[in-house]
Amino acid sequence: MSSGDGHQSQALTKPPFTEVEASALVESVFGLKVSKILPLPSYDDQNFHVCISRAKDTTDGPSDYVLKISNTESSKNPDLIEVQSHIIMFLRAAGFPTASVCRTKGDNITSLVSVDSGSEVKTYLVRLLTYLPGRPIAEIPISPQLLYEIGKLAAKLDKTLEKFHHPKLSCLHRENFLWNLKSVPLLEKHLPALGQNRNREIVRQVIQLFKDEVMTKLSHFRECINHGDLNDHNILIESSKPAFGDAVYQVSGILDFDDMSYGYYVFEVAITIMYMMIESKTPIQVGGHVLAGFESIIPLTPVERGALFLLVCGRFCQSLVIAAYSCQLYPENEEYLMITAKTGWKHLQQMFDMGQKAVEEIWFETAKSYASGISI
Repeated sequence: MSSGDGHQSQALTKPPFTEVEASALVESVFGLKVSKILPLPSYDDQNFHVCISRAKDTTDGPSDYVLKISNTESSKNPDLIEVQSHIIMFLRAAGFPTASVCRTKGDNITSLVSVDSGSEVKTYLVRLLTYLPGRPIAEIPISPQLLYEIGKLAAKLDKTLEKFHHPKLSCLHRENFLWNLKSVPLLEKHLPALGQNRNREIVRQVIQLFKDEVMTKLSHFRECINHGDLNDHNILIESSKPAFGDAVYQVSGILDFDDMSYGYYVFEVAITIMYMMIESKTPIQVGGHVLAGFESIIPLTPVERGALFLLVCGRFCQSLVIAAYSCQLYPENEEYLMITAKTGWKHLQQMFDMGQKAVEEIWFETAKSYASGISI
């Protein structure tokens, strides 16, 4: 769910392509004949599920794709999107269930398309990825074991990216990128979108605590590349039904690398915990299972662990405040923008009311139980 670097939300223009125009793009840029095309939900870009027609004598290759059309602001940074695309390919080669990136007729991985609206010419960056199978985790009740596996996946992903190299990798140092957890203090500018209520007061307090207790400790965190958006709609799963017992779920797809940036290991686990809490009926319990999975690959230091509570609160604030602000800009997209808000405010209030010590006790005791072999 990206919202541009810095405070550029107002400057970006969400792509306005119709299904017919999107089909024409697939054919002209990628040379594929479209048989069916459907819009997919998105934050400020445009995504389409594309089915292609195959000649009767060919069955090779996939027949389902996702056409991604970046907003005008993101499209001004093709180097960043190129790096993100290469990361997707790198992770796939390393065995992660990411999409394949399709090449254009000119053998590139992206294409810039200009549209003349009459009053001005706008440029959009276009990509085509293979469509991944599975259902979003948001659609199923998540077991402690699956939460553990997702935590483990988040850590493996960051660990694997230690080996990724690209000449334009510095693009991921995204200054003032609103979705990087370092940017929680930047939310102050958008607080008016919340009106005057308890929610706004909680966010204001989180921001102040974040400045005092997290920003002052950043130099003690270990840096890495973060996916930055492992939410319950960006992780796909498939189930296999064993002869006996319940269905076994495994991750079949990792989506949406648009929020990638340099951050810290503890950022990735905090973001993952927050999003796994969204649909949970016992949200406070979630953190310990995700943390245990993450720490089975990358154990956190005491300083990183001590920041986890405020980092999770900070991510709740980012998601809720930016959604409220974006709704003022794009009221027609409110249903998608407010997905997190349905339960997010309630969860943030519960965490805040319980306090850091009580929440940490639950998380850390649960994580400890895995180390002793008795998961709770």
